[in-house]
Amino acid sequence: MASIHPSIPLRPTVYGTKPTSRSVIQQSVIEIETTSLEIEPSVRSTQTKEMGICLTWKDLYVTASVGRNGRRPILQGLTGYAKPGQLLAIMGPSGCGKSTLLDALAGRLGSNTRQTGEILINGHKQALAYGTSAYVTQDDTLLTSLTVREAVHYSAQLQLPASMSKGEKKERADFIIREMGLQETINTRIGGWGCKGISGGQKRRVSICIEILTQPKLLFLDEPTSGLDSAASYYVMRSIATLQKKDNIQRTVIASIHQPSTEVFQLFSNLCLLSSGTVVYFGPASAASEFFTSSGFPCPPLQNPSDHLLKVINKDFDQGTDLDMNGTITIPAEEAIRILVESYKLSERNHEVQKEVVILSEKDRGSLLSFVSTFITFMAIGGFPSFVEDMKVFERERLNGHYGVTAFVIGNTFSSIPYLVLNSLIPGAITYYPPGLQKGYEHFLYFICVLFSCLMLVESLMMIIASIVPNYLMGIITGAGIQGLMILVGGFFKLPNELPKSFWRYPIHYVAFHRYAFQGLFKNEYEGLKFNAGKVGGGLNKNISGEEVLRDTWEVDMSYSKWVDLAILLGMIVLYRVIFLVILKTTEKVKFIMACNVKST
Repeated sequence: MASIHPSIPLRPTVYGTKPTSRSVIQQSVIEIETTSLEIEPSVRSTQTKEMGICLTWKDLYVTASVGRNGRRPILQGLTGYAKPGQLLAIMGPSGCGKSTLLDALAGRLGSNTRQTGEILINGHKQALAYGTSAYVTQDDTLLTSLTVREAVHYSAQLQLPASMSKGEKKERADFIIREMGLQETINTRIGGWGCKGISGGQKRRVSICIEILTQPKLLFLDEPTSGLDSAASYYVMRSIATLQKKDNIQRTVIASIHQPSTEVFQLFSNLCLLSSGTVVYFGPASAASEFFTSSGFPCPPLQNPSDHLLKVINKDFDQGTDLDMNGTITIPAEEAIRILVESYKLSERNHEVQKEVVILSEKDRGSLLSFVSTFITFMAIGGFPSFVEDMKVFERERLNGHYGVTAFVIGNTFSSIPYLVLNSLIPGAITYYPPGLQKGYEHFLYFICVLFSCLMLVESLMMIIASIVPNYLMGIITGAGIQGLMILVGGFFKLPNELPKSFWRYPIHYVAFHRYAFQGLFKNEYEGLKFNAGKVGGGLNKNISGEEVLRDTWEVDMSYSKWVDLAILLGMIVLYRVIFLVILKTTEKVKFIMACNVKST
């Protein structure tokens, strides 16, 4: 039953504030950066924050099989998002689809369900890798014979990487135990059937401890406060919500929760309110009561907001139009849900959610720059057969004494420049302006110079391979393998600080020319820009500089300018051509020595 305020009409109302228009690249940067500002508004950590995980879902439907041929809808067209540094709460009456939505987002749906729609992780369709996500289920499946200390410590020894010492693993386990308030029961057996042990709420906290040991960037919690009293629920949820301040990880937390207290409700960043598998509200938790009020269902004074929201949309005890104890007219919950759903669909809040999902689903315009400098240059490998033919012509004409090795290398280099300039200029002009990159001629010229350098480097690399591997197929395979290795460690697919130090970072990351191409293009685009992050930390407008984005988001080395990156690329072209020259001269000398040995014998 839902109470109707007599002075408020029952029609859907437009709710929310119209957002200002910004370009896709600015919006992408702002949303990534403001996350940390909302959580830590005072001082940014001196350590580099790890990039978090943005999870988006659009038009998500889930059905379950009923009987032999029938299907029952569970989730119906859900759209939403979860961002790093925020806690998204999924609420609703029993049977509304909270756990199903959580399972769908975590990729844990059963075989009897069918899912349609789009779920993206940082704009990509991909499976969650081990260690990046954790899922705390409703059922606490633990070894009953172990103590709390043993359960957490053993799990730490098994889950944490071998690079950590036993002391470090023990220290992290003890820290998590303290955060979950289990220090008083640390030596108590967990217990179970036929063996008394810790309480059900304490078992729930042990389960949470085990799952957050690996410091996952994405954490799913299914009813984390079930079995806990209001005080324990608050402290556990507060520990989860504020854990990133202590381990310096921008964590995305998604929790299904049944009926939180007022204090727990205030910890939520965003709220997804479901009823019968349909979204009733999605947006900031603090604005949910205002949305219900604008739709004709105000929250009574001194009442827990979550209690009011759930009471309005719970149709399990629906008895039709009636009067409540205060004499206020009530309407069927089915009608209240219809009004709220229609109001949300027409609200500005829904439009903001749709826009946010599109923005978070887009690849960052950083992706555009990386794509241009890798894919277009990668296609230069296709010219390998012509390089092999050039080498054959050179060998024939060299034997006839037409010219020397040095003349061939210099002539080959300069003859290819006009074609590479055209290959850089035409695709570069087509690619550069439509996405709205910086308009200045200096920026465009730099962009073309980097493209030209990358094409020249790939051609130089393939000439080196052609001089060593004259076979078409093996040469292309070798060139593609070397190129692929350089692309992977260039600093886009894996940030520099996330690369393993041995081999992959030192020296491969610094040998790969893609590192300098990526960083030069990023500096060319972001330096000098200012992004409006909106009101954060006390209602003040916060601007984020392009240099902050380069340093904190892309981990770009800001100790030198973009022109140094271009100079390094040009220097690598000279180096590659010198290596090509040395290989040709060495091969010629080896053949001469071998021929002399054959004559002498």
